[in-house]
This record gives sequence, structure tokens and C-alpha cells, in this order.
Amino acid sequence: MKERAAELKKEAGRGGRAAADELDVLAKIAEMEQPDRAMAERVHAIVTGAAPELAPRLWYGQPAYARKGKVVCFFRSGRVDRERYSSFGFTTEAGLDDPGGLWPTAYAVTELTPEGEEALAALVRRAVGADD
Repeated sequence: MKERAAELKKEAGRGGRAAADELDVLAKIAEMEQPDRAMAERVHAIVTGAAPELAPRLWYGQPAYARKGKVVCFFRSGRVDRERYSSFGFTTEAGLDDPGGLWPTAYAVTELTPEGEEALAALVRRAVGADD
């Protein structure tokens, strides 16, 4: 992550807004206390890997991922929010609607197991329509 942050800092110096936004996200993640920092780093890697079309940016001071300027999903640090768990959520921009009329829009995150990582990646792909 430190290498990527250095790359982004260089790009931002050349006027790249997307690079500056991602640098802001990485800086925010680096400020987090453990274990939220480790979870946020994994979430960042999972989201950017599963949906490279989503652009990292800060949203309400926390890491988020947007398409065409609109936030699709986000990570909230439990420690920053003074909650007992962190959360990963989706906005109305996410294509997660279920024909049964009921679907979750946020998930509590206390750790990311390999199964949890795959579930998160699948949800992100579905949210951007990559699983159609």
C-alpha cells in the first residue's frame, strides 16, 4: 500500500484528480487504528480488484467507491464511529435490488475470512452489474 500511495502522490502532483482521491482514501485508511486499518486495507484491495471501474474517494470522511461521481459502496470504521463493529454498505446506486423486495444495504464487519472476502467481492461485482 505504501508503494501505491507513493505512485498516487506522484500522479496527483501532475494534476490527476482520481489519483489524489485515492491518495486521500489511502491516507484515511493509514490513520485508522487496528484492526480497522487491516480490514479497510483488505476491503480496498477487494473492491478495487472486483470492480476496477469504481473510483476510490472519501465520503463523510470514510473510504468509498464511486461510479461516475456517485458513491456505490463504502467502508465505515467502527472505532471512528465508536461502534463495536465496522461496516461495509451500499447506496441506492448499487444494483443489489432483489425481486423479493428485501435486501441488505450494509454488513457488520469484525473480521474478513477468505469466505467473507469472496462474498464481499461477489456483492461488489453484483452492485456494479459485473455478474450479469
